[in-house]
Amino acid sequence: MTSPAPEGERRVALAAVAGAHGVGGEVRLKLFAGDLSSLTKGATLLVGGTARKLTAIKPADKMPIARFEGIDDRSAAEALRGTLVEIDRAVLPSLEEGEFYHADIIGLRCVDDAGEEQGRVVAIENYGASDLLEIERPDGKRTLIPFTDPIAVLDGDRIVIDPEFLA
Repeated sequence: MTSPAPEGERRVALAAVAGAHGVGGEVRLKLFAGDLSSLTKGATLLVGGTARKLTAIKPADKMPIARFEGIDDRSAAEALRGTLVEIDRAVLPSLEEGEFYHADIIGLRCVDDAGEEQGRVVAIENYGASDLLEIERPDGKRTLIPFTDPIAVLDGDRIVIDPEFLA
């Protein structure tokens, strides 16, 4: 199963291939989630944009080790270095009230209380305290603001922000 992914799907990156492990086609993964539970043996994932079945996954000292269908030697595994391991957004579990996937926030418009355009969310960072939105202003400048009420509030398909926090 190595067909290209359908066009137009919203994808969520779960990991990136850090490199080959051994000679049998296994790869080391840099996880973007806290644990291996986001990757399930038997799941079909998009690896470098190609649908591949995850045939094995195991924890390791620093990075988990995975095997994908159709990747049978070190050369094939090494060719995946730097590629994303993604999943279609539609197959992710539903969330509780007030929860969100970062992929759902990135790209949203940011407006002030009057509805004036202030920019777009281009990234979400978290250095331990709370999420920070990276906002790209219409002039191309970027700034980080806390994703906390009343500074930045998710309101449907937009973020209402207090422009006083924009640098």
